[in-house]
Amino acid sequence: MRAHRLGHNETPAKCETPRQRAPVKSARTNEKQNLPREMSGLADVIRAEIEAGGPISFARFMDLALYHPEFGYYQRRSPVGRQGDYYTSVSAGGLFGELLAFAFAQWGAGLDEGPLQIVESGAHDGRLARDIVEWFSRRQDGSGQIEYWILEPSSARRAWQKETLGQCAAYVRWARDWDDLPACGVEGVIFANELLDAMPARRWAWDAAAMNWREWGVGRAGEGFVWVPLDRPGATGQETGATELPGLKEFFPLDASLLAVLPDGFVVETCPAALTWWRNAAARLRRGWLLTFDYGLTFEELLSPSRSQGTLRAYHRHQVSNAVLHRPGEQDLTAHVNFSALRAAGQAAGLKTEHFESQGDFLIRVVGEIERQPGRFGAWTPGRRRQLKTLVHPEHLGRAFRVLAQSRQARISGVM
Repeated sequence: MRAHRLGHNETPAKCETPRQRAPVKSARTNEKQNLPREMSGLADVIRAEIEAGGPISFARFMDLALYHPEFGYYQRRSPVGRQGDYYTSVSAGGLFGELLAFAFAQWGAGLDEGPLQIVESGAHDGRLARDIVEWFSRRQDGSGQIEYWILEPSSARRAWQKETLGQCAAYVRWARDWDDLPACGVEGVIFANELLDAMPARRWAWDAAAMNWREWGVGRAGEGFVWVPLDRPGATGQETGATELPGLKEFFPLDASLLAVLPDGFVVETCPAALTWWRNAAARLRRGWLLTFDYGLTFEELLSPSRSQGTLRAYHRHQVSNAVLHRPGEQDLTAHVNFSALRAAGQAAGLKTEHFESQGDFLIRVVGEIERQPGRFGAWTPGRRRQLKTLVHPEHLGRAFRVLAQSRQARISGVM
């Protein structure tokens, strides 16, 4: 989810010149979601793909809706904040990036000599990168003490980021994929902010009578799109158990006793792309920290009776809806991150879980460390205080977002 009411944006200081370098309807209702023919060229692309090969997975639909190179939602430079479809921590002002920069500097103090490497994935228009780099540029030792990377496959978004960064771009390097990062691995921080919830998700519904899971995909109904069952059920007989169903077992370790009471039609989502991202990041982290800020829940929370229809949501002009098949390319689509799956994947890769908590709790701890080191962060102006309230207050962004932070061979500095 992304709809939050925030105050006006704060304008961050310019970067110094470098001195050196609403519940989802059941998938089983099959309700038609009409799409005007003229609305989107992307709708024609999706219709053609379904016509050629039959119904597609929702993951494929979501991938096209958000990331199609010409018509995808994230290929449009739509504003975030009051004039856009949703608010983020970054749209609250520059303080979020400044607090992250302070935390990263604290973590970097526990690493070996050399520049602190920071890798941001999913940087959108580059505002968060700018806020972080600007904070380092104001330090006495300057931005030469960091090596900032943006992992970005889209040429359009790379151009937006360079434009936003301005002079700060001199401190930033770009990687199109994981293989473009330093071959020896990253020593520092790899992080993402509101990225994983926007990765393509698969949708499953439990068939209690047949005792199997069915994946729900997307088909055509006239000019619109509808939910349809895909022809690959996961039988739970003697040969294939539900706990062994490919695509589900890593996210939901369901045993027979739980399945016996699971309501018919209970919907869950899985996101293999998010799990792959976390594993790739863990593999590239030689030493340091891996973290994400995002909407998400644990395995147990995702199976709560209150979430029997899953977590897929659409956002358009600050309105949240369950019409995820509507207006492809014109609205944002999200599904909650399964933090239990990410945590297990990181630990299997040798990482240690340091923090799993609300964004509010995490940032309050950062502020506590700032108060222990007066003079290193600057004055708490009225603007900064307003932004902090937005970022940590439970009724704003403090409870909506969660933080998962894992480390490899990193020494803890202070309370961080």
